[in-house]
Amino acid sequence: MADIPRSALYLGLAGVLPFLWGVLTLYQPSLSEWTIKMIGPRFVGPYVQLFYGAVILSFMSGVLWGFATKAEGKEAAIGYTLSVVPALWAFFMTGGGPEIASRNLIAGFIGLLALDWYFWSSGQAPVWWMRLRLLLTGLVVLCLFLGRIP
Repeated sequence: MADIPRSALYLGLAGVLPFLWGVLTLYQPSLSEWTIKMIGPRFVGPYVQLFYGAVILSFMSGVLWGFATKAEGKEAAIGYTLSVVPALWAFFMTGGGPEIASRNLIAGFIGLLALDWYFWSSGQAPVWWMRLRLLLTGLVVLCLFLGRIP
């Protein structure tokens, strides 16, 4: 982890906080009540995780698009095409209620990890990219799993 730029590591870990918050509010009723009262029901339990998860998958599409700009020709076309998959996955697969949406987000983040590996192995992502993405994806998937309605 030492070669991951600190800003990328810290911001990535900060990006996990809404997923963790969803878990905490699901298992701590007083925290859930406080959150509902102060900022609204969308920010508790699986709901914050599902909304934020869709946002992050879309954001990661933009990151992958940026990596695709480093390629040329057919490789660039493949990269641009693959880069839109996470956003489309989030758009089409996060409906149907919290249980199904949560399962689909878990699958989406695991699939995103495969796309991360593609861009990393082709030299379009930084050398430290997979170490960061493995850590963040592991944390996000764990939080999404724990945030499923018990």
